[in-house]
Amino acid sequence: MGFTKSLAIELGPERIRVNAILPGLVAGDRIRRVIEAKAQAKGISFAEQEAELLRAVSLRCYVTPQDITNMALYLCSPFGAAISGQALAVDGDMQSLI
Repeated sequence: MGFTKSLAIELGPERIRVNAILPGLVAGDRIRRVIEAKAQAKGISFAEQEAELLRAVSLRCYVTPQDITNMALYLCSPFGAAISGQALAVDGDMQSLI
Protein backbone atom coordinates (compact mmCIF):
# COMPACT_ATOMS: atom_id res chain seq x y z
CA MET A 1 0.00 0.00 0.00
CA GLY A 2 2.89 2.33 0.67
CA PHE A 3 4.06 1.88 -2.92
CA THR A 4 0.54 2.54 -4.24
CA LYS A 5 0.25 5.71 -2.16
CA SER A 6 3.73 6.89 -3.15
CA LEU A 7 3.04 6.39 -6.84
CA ALA A 8 -0.34 8.11 -6.55
CA ILE A 9 1.32 11.15 -4.96
CA GLU A 10 4.18 11.18 -7.46
CA LEU A 11 2.07 10.67 -10.57
CA GLY A 12 -1.06 12.59 -9.57
CA PRO A 13 0.14 15.91 -11.00
CA GLU A 14 0.37 14.14 -14.37
CA ARG A 15 -3.27 13.02 -13.95
CA ILE A 16 -2.12 9.40 -13.63
CA ARG A 17 -4.16 7.48 -11.09
CA VAL A 18 -2.76 4.56 -9.10
CA ASN A 19 -4.86 2.09 -7.12
CA ALA A 20 -4.50 -1.42 -5.72
CA ILE A 21 -7.18 -4.04 -6.33
CA LEU A 22 -7.20 -6.59 -3.51
CA PRO A 23 -8.93 -9.80 -4.60
CA GLY A 24 -10.31 -12.28 -2.10
CA LEU A 25 -10.97 -15.95 -2.74
CA VAL A 26 -11.13 -16.03 -6.53
CA ALA A 27 -13.13 -18.93 -7.94
CA GLY A 28 -11.09 -21.26 -10.11
CA ASP A 29 -8.58 -24.07 -10.25
CA ARG A 30 -6.01 -22.41 -7.99
CA ILE A 31 -8.31 -22.00 -4.99
CA ARG A 32 -9.71 -25.48 -5.58
CA ARG A 33 -6.15 -26.90 -5.31
CA VAL A 34 -5.49 -24.86 -2.16
CA ILE A 35 -8.69 -26.14 -0.54
CA GLU A 36 -7.91 -29.74 -1.52
CA ALA A 37 -4.40 -29.51 -0.03
CA LYS A 38 -5.65 -27.92 3.21
CA ALA A 39 -8.43 -30.49 3.54
CA GLN A 40 -6.01 -33.35 2.99
CA ALA A 41 -3.53 -31.93 5.52
CA LYS A 42 -6.30 -31.63 8.12
CA GLY A 43 -7.91 -34.96 7.27
CA ILE A 44 -11.27 -33.37 6.48
CA SER A 45 -13.44 -33.26 3.38
CA PHE A 46 -13.17 -30.67 0.64
CA ALA A 47 -16.66 -29.42 1.57
CA GLU A 48 -15.70 -28.95 5.23
CA GLN A 49 -12.55 -27.02 4.32
CA GLU A 50 -14.40 -24.91 1.78
CA ALA A 51 -17.10 -24.06 4.33
CA GLU A 52 -14.40 -23.05 6.83
CA LEU A 53 -12.79 -20.67 4.34
CA LEU A 54 -16.09 -19.17 3.24
CA ARG A 55 -17.09 -18.51 6.86
CA ALA A 56 -14.35 -15.84 6.80
CA VAL A 57 -16.18 -14.06 3.94
CA SER A 58 -19.21 -12.01 4.98
CA LEU A 59 -20.96 -12.65 1.64
CA ARG A 60 -20.12 -16.39 1.93
CA CYS A 61 -19.02 -16.64 -1.69
CA TYR A 62 -16.04 -16.56 -3.97
CA VAL A 63 -15.32 -13.60 -6.17
CA THR A 64 -15.01 -14.27 -9.88
CA PRO A 65 -12.35 -13.14 -12.30
CA GLN A 66 -15.14 -11.03 -13.83
CA ASP A 67 -15.63 -9.25 -10.47
CA ILE A 68 -11.96 -8.23 -10.54
CA THR A 69 -12.27 -7.15 -14.17
CA ASN A 70 -15.36 -5.09 -13.36
CA MET A 71 -13.44 -3.17 -10.69
CA ALA A 72 -10.57 -2.48 -13.10
CA LEU A 73 -13.03 -1.30 -15.76
CA TYR A 74 -14.79 0.94 -13.23
CA LEU A 75 -11.49 2.51 -12.21
CA CYS A 76 -10.59 3.10 -15.87
CA SER A 77 -13.97 4.61 -16.67
CA PRO A 78 -15.10 8.21 -16.14
CA PHE A 79 -16.86 7.00 -12.96
CA GLY A 80 -13.47 6.28 -11.36
CA ALA A 81 -11.80 9.48 -12.53
CA ALA A 82 -11.36 10.87 -9.00
CA ILE A 83 -10.16 7.64 -7.36
CA SER A 84 -6.43 7.36 -6.70
CA GLY A 85 -4.15 6.04 -3.99
CA GLN A 86 -6.74 3.55 -2.76
CA ALA A 87 -6.78 -0.11 -1.78
CA LEU A 88 -10.01 -1.50 -3.17
CA ALA A 89 -10.97 -4.91 -1.82
CA VAL A 90 -13.02 -7.08 -4.15
CA ASP A 91 -13.39 -9.90 -1.68
CA GLY A 92 -16.94 -10.15 -0.34
CA ASP A 93 -15.66 -8.64 2.94
CA MET A 94 -13.04 -11.28 3.71
CA GLN A 95 -11.87 -11.36 7.30
CA SER A 96 -8.47 -12.69 8.29
CA LEU A 97 -8.40 -16.38 9.09
CA ILE A 98 -7.29 -17.30 12.59
